[in-house]
Amino acid sequence: MKDMNPSEEFVFPKRGFISKNRSLLAAMTNKQSHEDGTLSNEEITWLNRRAKDGFGIVTTAASHVSQLGKGWIGEMGVWSDNHIEGLTKLASSLKQHGSLNLVQIFHGGMKAPFEINNVIPVCPSKMMNESTGKLLARDLKTDEIHQLIEDFSDAAKRCEDAGFDGIEVHGAHSYLISQFLGLKTNRRKDEFGGSIENRFRFLREIILSIRKKTSDGFLVAVRISPKISTIGITLEDSIEVTKMLCEMDIDMFHLSCWDAFEELEGGQNLTKLFKPYVPENIAYASTGAIWSTADAKWLMDQGADFAGVARVAIAHPNWPQGLSEAEYSPKRPPFTRDELAAADLSPVFIDYMTMWKGFVED
Repeated sequence: MKDMNPSEEFVFPKRGFISKNRSLLAAMTNKQSHEDGTLSNEEITWLNRRAKDGFGIVTTAASHVSQLGKGWIGEMGVWSDNHIEGLTKLASSLKQHGSLNLVQIFHGGMKAPFEINNVIPVCPSKMMNESTGKLLARDLKTDEIHQLIEDFSDAAKRCEDAGFDGIEVHGAHSYLISQFLGLKTNRRKDEFGGSIENRFRFLREIILSIRKKTSDGFLVAVRISPKISTIGITLEDSIEVTKMLCEMDIDMFHLSCWDAFEELEGGQNLTKLFKPYVPENIAYASTGAIWSTADAKWLMDQGADFAGVARVAIAHPNWPQGLSEAEYSPKRPPFTRDELAAADLSPVFIDYMTMWKGFVED
């Protein structure tokens, strides 16, 4: 198995970025940003702690690229130049700790609730509640799609101007980009619907626009889900998306497995299944239920260059340091409020974690 020592560097082939180790803090909802999307000190403290304690790559929480694309209360924003001051402060502090830093950019699409944005959510195709007949989301007009592409690339440019090393385009977890990829949410008859090539077009144009507006030294990662049955994303289509993605000028492909240990037919697993489609000049990150050194080593043995984690990093900000120990397996939930506060979670974040069954002690 590959050595998961935190001192093992990774050099990104296309742009020369160096990660000090193979640990990646995946984007996590934490609801710590202000109502207008500007960063709070609590959010900056949370991310800085993970950089200080050794993560090679630190990814912010998902941040909406359009004012009306907000998915939840306390969400980080990148849709306005008013956000640049806070982004600059965060990027500067993360760099002091030697981590590569990415902003995850997204749009909620039909998961940007009316209750938050005061407008009917949008989706590639109109979505109705079959049992009640209620309109859940209206279909996007072609000119709106092109504006959204510009919103994504404008957001990426703000992140570069603020000093971030790059962005991660969030094409996973049933948000807008996923909705374009899914057959149930995208029933369009134009150039953005139909074949997998057409359903991929929205993501393709976003990447092309980002590359046009940012410098040659800006890192672009893309995260996708391998399958989402609720919106009609199949494993076969995701493999085709991966092939097309990896023909583009991206630096990292991030597979969001939820459970990397899930066994497919024939004993295969998702990380190993997707490995042949990710060329050597693109970093490969995989995420899903990784907790111990043994888990991380196993994931890399399946072909991943980076072990992405979320939940373990909430209570264990120094997780990368533990990976130098072969038997390292940190405490699992539940955690006390005091333990989470000591890991630099704000009261708002801790309250949010109580919604995760069994994570916070009663």
